[in-house]
Amino acid sequence: MKAAYIERTGPPEVIQYGELAEPRPEGSQVLVRAEAVAVNPIDTYLRSGIIPAPLPIPYIIGSDLAGKVVAVGPEARRFGPGDRVWCTNQGFFGCQGTFAELVAVEEPWLHPIPDNVEARAAAAMALVGVTAHLGLFREAGLGRGETLMVNGGAGGVGSAVVQMAKIVGARVITTAGSPAKAEICRKLGADEVILYREEDVAGRVRELAPEGVQVWFETLREPPLEMSVPLLAPRGRMLIMAGREARPSLPIGPFYTRDCRLLGFAMFNASVEQMRRAADDINKWMAEGRLRANIGLELSLAEAARAHQLQEESTLGGSGTIHGKIILTVP
Repeated sequence: MKAAYIERTGPPEVIQYGELAEPRPEGSQVLVRAEAVAVNPIDTYLRSGIIPAPLPIPYIIGSDLAGKVVAVGPEARRFGPGDRVWCTNQGFFGCQGTFAELVAVEEPWLHPIPDNVEARAAAAMALVGVTAHLGLFREAGLGRGETLMVNGGAGGVGSAVVQMAKIVGARVITTAGSPAKAEICRKLGADEVILYREEDVAGRVRELAPEGVQVWFETLREPPLEMSVPLLAPRGRMLIMAGREARPSLPIGPFYTRDCRLLGFAMFNASVEQMRRAADDINKWMAEGRLRANIGLELSLAEAARAHQLQEESTLGGSGTIHGKIILTVP
């Protein structure tokens, strides 16, 4: 089978595209023929070695996948050949990733794709959708009528946050780096969009939410806590899901005197049951047309190295050239 893989960590150029042995499903594994996969920042961190991790060699990169079941192991019960499925949270803890024509996935991590949802959309929504859902509902308990602020509403996680918050009846403020990205945010449902390159973000948030925001979903790798904490409402909740090396200053006074909470979480720590609850809502909302994948660029699996380069430039380099998700189609 064709796969995108590495034999050592390093820059995007270490990614190879070629033939590897086909996996065989064992135990409760399900063999999936991939139709689309998605690129995530975490994929580039593992490939580069920024995050040291045990990796099988050769290591197939990638964590998200959407495709069709072709075979199942003897202990698999939920899915059978022909079923359309998606998954995320692959490629961690010494396991192979998803950037291949055939991928063996433990059945509990797989979720059905609704009949009216394309594989490319399911792949694009996988990691970012689960991340947004865990943060908004498991951690912050976002409710109807609350005001939410999320940085980067046209990005991968940000675009999912905007839509899910609107689905449950919240008011959404977000930021964008250009008028074109601001328009994307509005189409996704954002009530207010701040052009962060031209406007004073803190000043605009104060104008738009004079009593503070109830939930602040931070997507930046360098969270500006000195700015954002004073903008929280009493009992406000701030979500942190990025920035492994960040060491920001936390303004203690305005934080504890208003009973605020700082909630850190990582998607890959979620249990199978927590993932499934998120996936059930994601599938329902996508089938209803209320949750849409925000795809910024579509390439082929053979272009995995280029995709990683673009993702790295956007995430680490701050290029801002990619909005939404980079999707790779699998031949």
